[in-house]
Amino acid sequence: MEQVDLDDGTADRFLLDATGDSLVVFHSKGCGNCKQAREALPQMNLPVARLCWVDAEANRGLVTRYEVFHLPAMYLVRSGVFYGAIDARLASWDIGRQIALALQSYPAELP
Repeated sequence: MEQVDLDDGTADRFLLDATGDSLVVFHSKGCGNCKQAREALPQMNLPVARLCWVDAEANRGLVTRYEVFHLPAMYLVRSGVFYGAIDARLASWDIGRQIALALQSYPAELP
């Protein structure tokens, strides 16, 4: 699975141009749960083409636009279309289930 680091300047263009499913993950270096997610997510067999990492401390613009209230926070984007937050435990079965549910909802524009 591809992994990409995004920031306030690169996220919009990358997500609009990327084909397939992107799981956008907001994290922080000082967050223990974030460290666990950063290690575990790439090892999971998730139904996404890529993981897009956003450092919440360094990218306040994205944090504000995506309305991130806790870390780690995950959001699904499919081929430039926003499908919302993925509220799941750090388990592949739960994340996969929440992704499938998100794809059944109405998409929106990127925040």
